[in-house]
Formats: sequence, structure tokens, C-alpha cells
Amino acid sequence: MSQETPRQTPIPQLLLGTITALSIFVTTVPGHAEAPASTLKKIAETGVVRIGYSAEDFPFSFRQPDGTVAGYSTELCLDVIENIKSTLKLAAVKIEYVERTPRNRVTMLRKGDLDIECVASTNNAERRKSVGFSYPHFVTGTQFVSLKKNNLKTIADLAGRTVAATSGTTNIGQLNTLNRERALHIAVMPVETHKDAFQLVSEGRAAAFVMDGILLAAMVAKSKNPETFKISSEALGWPEPYGLMVRLEDTEFKDAVNAALREIYASGRIEALYEKWFNAPVPPEGINMRLPMSAELRAAFAKPSAPVD
Repeated sequence: MSQETPRQTPIPQLLLGTITALSIFVTTVPGHAEAPASTLKKIAETGVVRIGYSAEDFPFSFRQPDGTVAGYSTELCLDVIENIKSTLKLAAVKIEYVERTPRNRVTMLRKGDLDIECVASTNNAERRKSVGFSYPHFVTGTQFVSLKKNNLKTIADLAGRTVAATSGTTNIGQLNTLNRERALHIAVMPVETHKDAFQLVSEGRAAAFVMDGILLAAMVAKSKNPETFKISSEALGWPEPYGLMVRLEDTEFKDAVNAALREIYASGRIEALYEKWFNAPVPPEGINMRLPMSAELRAAFAKPSAPVD
């Protein structure tokens, strides 16, 4: 399978320290017919880790103007891999970045095109039937964004309107369920990317776009006219955690990822990462989410645990 990957470019300063430690180079990723039985064994033998990334999920995982990959989840994954590199006593690890979409991420992971997906994937009971998840690294709920002039605040306000949602996300499932249960007669418009859905709202071709609240806030912050948008005051469901995705059967690798996260959380490193990506200007555009860490997320870092069904 041919995947679009960032070209080799100068590494941004924000990742330089970790990249130097890992001797990271971005390379083109070949196809993989089947997943290895043990990711840790594969890493030990090849010295290569394939990270799944998104081009558009700022500030979790995104492609910068120069083609490099950055973000909170990306940098956290690099820290995890540094920990695993030390555990395996490897001199260096080479990172291969593989672009994935909400629609194909599970398939790519299960086939072995990815070793770990480091973006903003919701860990819920349905997904846990297909993939494994690390301890949570963020918590958010599903909301919708609309044009402020339309005064849409609650789910009931969407009745009879056209609403966009990204295919392959948990959000579109939540929207369909509420639409059916409440007989809202919403015309649900599936689209391939978050960018496409947000554009539909911007142009007035969709009344709203349903997505994780944190990602909506990021898209509004990055837009040309943030003041023209409004994020709903009502959520479509309870807040859910994001986790790093790994193959379901590879519990050994998941345990290694979780062990690394425990060290990162306990050391205070996670506080610095969070502040860098959510409470400070992010290069190159200087966007600042101005989002202090929530009590729920702080508790998740203090006592990391896996959600239960």
C-alpha cells in the first residue's frame, strides 16, 4: 500500500531534542501484507517504528507547512518510543510516519501498515472490539460548530437541518443515534475529512459540523474569522478519553506503551507537553488554544487506568 508521507525536511525546533535522541528520519513507507505477531520483537529486530499521523488534527497531530509532522500526540508518542528504545537497549530507532484517515486507521493498524496511531482517537467500548488503546492522554466530548449568526446552541436546534460529520468517527454514530431516537429529521452529510466538514459550515452548505469539542475549538482558532463561529453549549454525549491505538492482539506492546506513559505522567513531563500544545502559542502560526488542563484529565494522569466496558 502506497502512503503519502512527509518529505525529508529540516526538523522543527519543538521536536529537535527528542528527534536527536532517537535518530529519527522520515521515510517512505512500503506496504505490509500482514501485521507482525509481536511489535516489540519487530522493533528490536528492525529498529523501525511506524507512527500513524493525521494531516489535520491540530494540535494533536498535523502536517506543518514544511511537510514535517508535529503535535501533542505525536510528541507524546516520540517520548513513549524513546522509553521503549531504552528498554530494548537499542542504539537508535528510526521513525516512519504514515498518514491515515478516520476511515482507514483501524484497517491500516490491523494490517500492520502502522505500529501505533498517535492522533486523537476516541477509546470507547465499540472500538475496543477491534483495536487496543493505551491509557488516556486527553478527555473530550462531542459537540457541534455552526455559524454564530444562526444561533444554534442545542441538539434540538439542529432539527430538520443538514449536519456534516466525518466518516469513520464515533461522532457520526452519536449523531445518527440521537437523530433516530429524537426523530429530529436531520439530514446527516458524511464527509471524508474534518476540513471538508468545517468548510461546508463556513460556506453555509451545512448548518453544523459534529466533532470532538477540542478539535472544533482548534479549527475555529485556526480559521480566518474565528468570531463568526459558535460551538454548541450542549454535548451529544458524555466526555470520552483519547488513547494511542495499537493492535488488539498485541497486549505485550500495549503494556510497554502503558508502562512508558506511567513514567511520563509520573515525571511531570506530561504537564510540560500539555502546556506547550494547549496553553501557549504553537509555531509557526502562533495559535494559542488557551485551554488549562481539566480536572478530569489531571485525574487521568494521576491514576492512569484503562476504561472498562
